[in-house]
Amino acid sequence: MLLAHVRSAFALSNRTYGSPRMTRELRDQGLTVGRRRTARLMQENGLCARQKRRFKRTTDSQHTWPVAPNLLDQDFANTGPNQKWEVDISCVWTREEWLYLAVVMDLFSRRIIGWSASDRLHRNLALAALRQALVIRCPTPGLICRSDRGSQYCSIDYQSELRRHGARISMSGKDNCFDNAIVETFFKTLKSELAWRAVFLTRKEAESAIGGYIESFYNLVRRHSSMNFISPAAYERRAS
Repeated sequence: MLLAHVRSAFALSNRTYGSPRMTRELRDQGLTVGRRRTARLMQENGLCARQKRRFKRTTDSQHTWPVAPNLLDQDFANTGPNQKWEVDISCVWTREEWLYLAVVMDLFSRRIIGWSASDRLHRNLALAALRQALVIRCPTPGLICRSDRGSQYCSIDYQSELRRHGARISMSGKDNCFDNAIVETFFKTLKSELAWRAVFLTRKEAESAIGGYIESFYNLVRRHSSMNFISPAAYERRAS
């Protein structure tokens, strides 16, 4: 009976849950079970992920655009939504070559509040994700938006859009990989739970799958260990 619940929850998680999240899922269903037993059941029945990886650098810091100071300085703590956002760009491999993905994350709940995908790595990609987040969240002046030093984020168009909404611009320190650790964790999660499991024939197919993952699973359902194993949407509801 317990294995049936494990199989069902594993399928509903898109075959992504390991034993910690699975244990919490089973307990929330009213079952009394420990992590060791859950891990043993999953291992014995082959309920584990296999990953394959490709890498492409997406940050171009060799430019003459102005660089903003590091206001965030790895201080990720905040007391509510729309206080600190983090933005970044990554890419997903398809049979049509790379699909580039820009996201905007609210650091309070780890929720992806804006995203955009394109076959080109340019500033309009980053701008589209930012504008989506601004429309959805309508932040009050004072928001800190942190990015790396890539040309997309240093462009006049991008920085003007932030200033027009009263946001404070923060950029990571030079060669500091820890400043954007949280959004990088999201990209690793997206790839391990979706992209590395699939073979996307087209960029359109990949974009559709990524949108479904973000909107229907990651934001609304996926349990985050850093937030007591609840989803970003549930975390924000508790805070309201």
